[in-house]
Amino acid sequence: MNQGFIIGSVQTPAGDVPKISSDLSWPDHWGSIKARWGVRRMHYTVDPGLYALGEPGDGSPVLVTANYKMSFDRLREALPGRNAWILVLNTQGINVWCAAGKGTFGTDELVQRIELSGLSRVVSHREVILPQLAGPGVAAHTVRKRAGFKGIYGPIRTADLPAFLDAGLKATPGMRRKTFPVRERAVLIPMELVSVLKWSLVILPAFFLLGGLGAPSGFWHGAMNDGLFAVLNLLGALVAGAVLTPILLPWIPGRAFSQKGLIMGLITTLFITLFGAFYLNIRQDYMNILAWFFLAPAVSAYLAMNFTGASTYTSLSGVKKEMRWAVPLEIVGGVAGLTLWVGSRFVS
Repeated sequence: MNQGFIIGSVQTPAGDVPKISSDLSWPDHWGSIKARWGVRRMHYTVDPGLYALGEPGDGSPVLVTANYKMSFDRLREALPGRNAWILVLNTQGINVWCAAGKGTFGTDELVQRIELSGLSRVVSHREVILPQLAGPGVAAHTVRKRAGFKGIYGPIRTADLPAFLDAGLKATPGMRRKTFPVRERAVLIPMELVSVLKWSLVILPAFFLLGGLGAPSGFWHGAMNDGLFAVLNLLGALVAGAVLTPILLPWIPGRAFSQKGLIMGLITTLFITLFGAFYLNIRQDYMNILAWFFLAPAVSAYLAMNFTGASTYTSLSGVKKEMRWAVPLEIVGGVAGLTLWVGSRFVS
């Protein structure tokens, strides 16, 4: 695996340890951009093991992170001018939070990595600093019993690590609080867009061409009227569920993500219906309009639910509970809308 960020090595009683810098290069930034857009996302990793940041000694702190390279980069970037050891776990390319929930950032992997790296021979203390978001996957008391290292949970944000270290590994209440502002929600949108755009490249042309079926004024006129209306509504559902819902998340009524997506889907469908009628001169019968008020919100509600895994607002049990009632309703709404739309092709 190419590890161009390694700038040398540090000799330790456990052998040579790769040396890294806190400065990120252009390839590091470009790799993050590509990962945000889903380009080789699951291959954006670093080799698990021990790394030396700066010129660490046997008393330097040991910080633990995932082998998802963006997590690794955010950690080293937050520690300019610091000397520390970074212990990278094999989380199979998954970030700390998600890996903790899936079990790959877990107690067994941490214990194994401590032993494989020879950490007890590298440092004189017996402490490792864990990301707070790793809490669901790591039992610190078990790590201490099995590996002899005390697990100390650091702040949620890597930006707070310097202050945390300078305060003697003491976190303030603000360091324990996870915020989720618009900027943090917006950077997650590209990943969702890429997944839905893949099927959109097939579905959008299909709906455009199917819109010409049964048109009394001719196939192409029907495609430019009913087909275009279908494409606009599908695009509106995509934007409502994968873009607008994440951005406006705290201000949309309701707790369930599917409900938030449904509301944004209804608003978007209403806007497209009025915009198409008054500005694009797209004329629709009531059956066709009703079809999209079923189908588009069902699609946007489903897409909005995909964001649950990236949000601080959800829990695994809550997501499962929502899926049990929301997914069947989305299927019913989608089937009803599709049935009405297909029927409108043959009803004058």
